[in-house]
Amino acid sequence: MDTPISLSSATDNPLLQAWHTEHGLPPFAQVSAAHFRPAYEAAMRAHRAELDAIANNPEAATFANTLEAYDRSGQLFKRIDMLFGNLTASETSPALQAVEREMAAPLAAHENAIYTHAALFARIDAVYTARQSLGLTGEALRLVERVHLDFVRAGAKLAPDAKKRYGEVMERLAELNTRFNQNLLADEAEFQLVLRTPEELAGLPPFVLAAAKQAAIERGLEEGAHLITLSRSHITPFLTFSTRRDLREKAFKAWLKRGEFHEGDAARDNKLVAVEIMQLRLEQARLHGYLNYAEYALADTMAGTPQAVLDLLGNVWQRASARARIEAQDLQDTARALGDDITTEPWDWFYYAEKVRKARYDFDEASVKPFFSLERVTEAAFDCANRLFGIQFKARPDLAAYHPDVKTYEVTDAAGKLVAIFLHDNFARASKRGGAWMSSYRVQSRAHGAVVPIVVNNNNFAKGAPGEPTLLSMDDARTLFHEFGHGLHGMLSNVQYERLSGTAVLRDFVELPSQLFEHWLGEPEVLKKHARHITTGEPISDALIAKMKQARTFNQGFDAATFCASGLLDVRLHLREDMTGLDLAAFEREELARIDMPKQIYMRHRLPHFLHLFASAGYASQYYVYLWAEVLDADAFEAFTETGNAFDQATAKRLLQWIYSSGGSMPPMQAYEAFRGRAPTIEPMLKKKGLAEASEA
Repeated sequence: MDTPISLSSATDNPLLQAWHTEHGLPPFAQVSAAHFRPAYEAAMRAHRAELDAIANNPEAATFANTLEAYDRSGQLFKRIDMLFGNLTASETSPALQAVEREMAAPLAAHENAIYTHAALFARIDAVYTARQSLGLTGEALRLVERVHLDFVRAGAKLAPDAKKRYGEVMERLAELNTRFNQNLLADEAEFQLVLRTPEELAGLPPFVLAAAKQAAIERGLEEGAHLITLSRSHITPFLTFSTRRDLREKAFKAWLKRGEFHEGDAARDNKLVAVEIMQLRLEQARLHGYLNYAEYALADTMAGTPQAVLDLLGNVWQRASARARIEAQDLQDTARALGDDITTEPWDWFYYAEKVRKARYDFDEASVKPFFSLERVTEAAFDCANRLFGIQFKARPDLAAYHPDVKTYEVTDAAGKLVAIFLHDNFARASKRGGAWMSSYRVQSRAHGAVVPIVVNNNNFAKGAPGEPTLLSMDDARTLFHEFGHGLHGMLSNVQYERLSGTAVLRDFVELPSQLFEHWLGEPEVLKKHARHITTGEPISDALIAKMKQARTFNQGFDAATFCASGLLDVRLHLREDMTGLDLAAFEREELARIDMPKQIYMRHRLPHFLHLFASAGYASQYYVYLWAEVLDADAFEAFTETGNAFDQATAKRLLQWIYSSGGSMPPMQAYEAFRGRAPTIEPMLKKKGLAEASEA
């Protein structure tokens, strides 16, 4: 239950009142940016009072009066914080951004005050020390160990002077993370490639034209104009089909330069922001006794050490870069065969790759896209979840969310019991950051009454015209399934304690449920049922499915190499033990030269727009986790393949029990081995990517 607030401000601030909305959804229409600061201030005071009460309890510390009490504390603060974090990512405004900048340091200070609360930690430490003799359940023991480690890694054991400095570092990092994120959003909103003439539109198929026209309408451009934004769902199709090489180059270079449009401006140039972040992260790691930030960040992961990460990335990089060089030569040969007297550059990759794929597999994006409307792909995701886990999704259009495009669903189990509320936010807009992600407005727990989670999936698809379907590429469809896999991880959570709920797992395990769910999109029986032509309603043909399967490993050298390059630079950057004179652009150039980056390819995320690294510390030194999880997800799907049934119920039951519903209630490798019956192997991942036979030279 929410902590009562006896303040006059509570009477007219919806954030401080009970939410009497159906299912406890936030009262989106009643909330304004002005409500957040006073609500935060009241909620932080209430939260600290709760923690003081736990810390000052005259009774001896026990699991119940300390760990359980801590886990349920701060409900009002968490409710406000999750709402604010989601709005600033999905539907921001200048007013919300101002509050975000204003509150970054105070919120970091609040977190620091929690983790450096000496009396509170003393009680947690006492329970931790005695944990093996307390007769705790496995999940309760896990809660003790995770909370204790949270405190230690946040500075609870530091000396007083070090604690003070640690707090200053974390407050400044919060401000810089916010600035990095807002700078990138501003750059993405600033760029517009407006196409007005038939010559500028040359080569673009109808689905690209429709999305570009709709984007122009939404941004108030003149009638007849078409707009390409820096959303991946706009850029990638444009680079794939536009015959205007000069415009491809312009769009690609703008996409690559995000985060540094205002080069040299200390406030707007993300290279400079990132350098200060790196300086402070190194200081943070040193305060903990580590030589560099990578060692600190990776100590609490499945990988454990930077070397383990470098070994994995290096292994795949050697195979992927060798394959990418072959692919690059194929593109160059294709360009010459077509009479294009050029040396291929990165902005040519998608264009000629599509031609190679068409020639080699008689398969292209334009032929498959009419079968993948957003509505059909969403239905497919829901159907797969139903067949695997027995859950159903009921649309509730009467439950308004924070934007008219967001769809709300009730999620029920086979017995009709409500298990989650799901929000689906699929379209790109200027008020929304780029990329795709899952988040929560409320997380599942049951220690103090059953709490039903509220989960949101965010995508950035190019919206179809009014009355017309939104068509997805295969990459878009995989993204929807990927984020839905994360969503299922939150919706199907079935744990006692909030700290262990849903996606609250080690970073290199969190991508397993999402990447694993992608596999079902490629299953022929799923495609035959749900991939239907938008005009005729005919199911996708067996011949086209066969072509898709044959083309599955096409361009995988490029995909894996662009990923590994970003992952390697992430770890190498965070391994630095001296940030003096760090020049981010020079570091990028030198590291790419060191790994012998093929000139026709590029990093998936350059450092000035690498949100995973610099919008928070969530993936700092840990971008590798997607590749780590690919090892797990390929091996995990083999469990279904071995049965001959992608929806084998016994396997699905184990998958639900050990992967999707167990949250962080047990060590991740223990959970994986309980599902699979053994440790994972790398061979299925290499086979899936077509890299098993790639040269390691």
